[in-house]
Amino acid sequence: MRGEPSCPKCGGRVRAPGLFSDSWQCAVHGTVQPLQPVVPPSVEALGVVVNRSQVPVWMPWPLPVGWLFTGVACAGDDRSGGRATAVACSGPGPLGGPGELLLIAEELGVGLGARYAGIDCPDPGPGMHVDAAPHTKILTSGRPTPMWHVEGSPADRVVFAGEARGLWLWAIVWPEQSGLLMYDDLVLTDLREAGAEVDLLPCGALSPRLLS
Repeated sequence: MRGEPSCPKCGGRVRAPGLFSDSWQCAVHGTVQPLQPVVPPSVEALGVVVNRSQVPVWMPWPLPVGWLFTGVACAGDDRSGGRATAVACSGPGPLGGPGELLLIAEELGVGLGARYAGIDCPDPGPGMHVDAAPHTKILTSGRPTPMWHVEGSPADRVVFAGEARGLWLWAIVWPEQSGLLMYDDLVLTDLREAGAEVDLLPCGALSPRLLS
């Protein structure tokens, strides 16, 4: 079962390019990069996103013990390629119970990360205090990457954001207490650069966070 593209900012219907516009249009947000339908997680589905993406496809690699890949989403069309990616993972939280992590890489203004973060602005800037010291640092393709807490998100999650390879990087964790994962030497790999070991990626059930 395959749905239709939607707006990355609100999930609403979008109008395909046609006679009067050469871009995808949302009635609320105007020109957007269409969010492609989310399909059940598999190595094959992940490969499709990786091969067409123009932005990183970040994944904790290796996955933390007991964690699974639980889905991927991509915004962009066949002409422009992927301009935003979201990778979902789930597993045991640092303090017990289940935890979920969503990693989003996107170009300025796409708005996919903000939608999953539950904030009103399309980019994290207004909720980040980058004049202060970063709250944590993670490794992205071997580079130390500072991350700041983003204010204004719902209380059921914690949101971090930073910049990696000149693009926004969001890390959204449910529940809030599982945000401790971000302080535990998290290492991210751009799956566009990963090798054949990705074929052994353990997959779980599709994360409902990607459909929210």
